[in-house]
Amino acid sequence: MPREQYFIVFHENQWKIKHNDRHSEPYPTHVIKKAVVLAHADGEGGRDSQVLVQGKDLLFKTEWTYRHDTYPPPG
Repeated sequence: MPREQYFIVFHENQWKIKHNDRHSEPYPTHVIKKAVVLAHADGEGGRDSQVLVQGKDLLFKTEWTYRHDTYPPPG
């Protein structure tokens, strides 16, 4: 089964969560916690999931993975 991925991207000068080729409403910050909540819900529903954050170099790094990282995330 493919893993659900939530990408935190800087799109149109705003931070958004991208999932299944759709962008969320804009957020004032990286919104890591919001993306983790969404990914965790997928994980509880039986789908592996993770959150990835886009860096200034435009590459993505894994920020949180269901069953690998703590929930809720610290901070």
